[in-house]
Amino acid sequence: MTAPGPTTLPTVQFRTGDGTIDLGWGHPHPASLPVDAWGEATGAALRRYGASALTYGHPTGPGPLIEWLCGRLGEVDTAAPDPTQTFVTAGASHALDLIASILCRPGDVVLVDSPTYHLALRVIADHRVDIVPAPVDSDGIDPAATAELVRAIGRQGRRVPMLYLVPTFNNPTGRSLPAERRSALVTAAQRTGMTLVEDDTYRELAYPAPAPASLFGSAEIGSVVRIGSFAKSVAPGLRLGWLNAAAPVVDALAARGYVHSGGGVNHANALTLAEFAAAGSYRRHVEAIRSRYRRQRDELVTAVRRDLPQAEFTVPGGGWFLWLRLPAPRGGTELLPYAAAAGVSYLPGRQFFVAETGHQHLRLSFSLFDPETLAAGVRRLGEAYQAAGLRSGSGTPPD
Repeated sequence: MTAPGPTTLPTVQFRTGDGTIDLGWGHPHPASLPVDAWGEATGAALRRYGASALTYGHPTGPGPLIEWLCGRLGEVDTAAPDPTQTFVTAGASHALDLIASILCRPGDVVLVDSPTYHLALRVIADHRVDIVPAPVDSDGIDPAATAELVRAIGRQGRRVPMLYLVPTFNNPTGRSLPAERRSALVTAAQRTGMTLVEDDTYRELAYPAPAPASLFGSAEIGSVVRIGSFAKSVAPGLRLGWLNAAAPVVDALAARGYVHSGGGVNHANALTLAEFAAAGSYRRHVEAIRSRYRRQRDELVTAVRRDLPQAEFTVPGGGWFLWLRLPAPRGGTELLPYAAAAGVSYLPGRQFFVAETGHQHLRLSFSLFDPETLAAGVRRLGEAYQAAGLRSGSGTPPD
């Protein structure tokens, strides 16, 4: 057999190479990816299922994965969803796209948290809706003000079918919505007829566990749709996630044309993940990456306190990100060219808002690099901050 020859075409989304320490990417550390255990699980799945692993899959996903997933969610949340409420997807972004296609019509208004996951805004925008930030205060989304906003939009003859949020270890802030806010927000959704779309991607990455109870687990069936992913807890290249919703919503997804044509999503990898879990590899892997990412978080926090003491932040209880607030009104935006000149990068805060705001903030990721590289990146960022002269105002970007 001839091995594949070299190619000049790209293989992965992110590649380092120019010496820049890019703290903007929310990607896993390469050493955290379970290459050997996944290889063993692949062989086990093929031995157990044979040709059934390589044919068209069940529309909602293979039973072995769904049964295990529901049990696992019962361990890490307040209640296990019913298998009839579960639909396997090609990741959380795919789940968001699917549920938006079910709930939304062109011209609708979709509410979102502020700040929120910037790429979710792009997914939602694909559905030709108007995206409006929900009212927030220092504790997160304001349920009473949000309910009033939904009613006001309704009086204009427009629909608000959904509100998207990441209430547990928010991307980018790392914060979690307080329990009383969660309960009040669920009540507001039930009273207004709006569906809460809960992005629960970071539930497994709690430092320490357990994560706060989900909205889905405490709500009446139908008022919350939960989306999740194995991108953070196992590996993004698997393209596997899920959606929890009322059984009629799951049935509607299973009846879509692409499912009738192609069967369940990513069937072979879904069965392999079921074997990965059955062997105990999932549980061991999650414990290992929690320890790794907690160490990396702690190193980033220490480095920021040492080399960028002007920044304000809250230490995140989970997830992958540190959300910084700089003193200058546009500090997060104006620091960016100085950071690039110093060999470090990040995501400016403005990307995480619908409105033209967030310029004071920036997001750093601690997931991709080891502690030494994180420390070096923040050291460069501190040097860039000094060069920018942003303590009392704006600097002039370097040539």
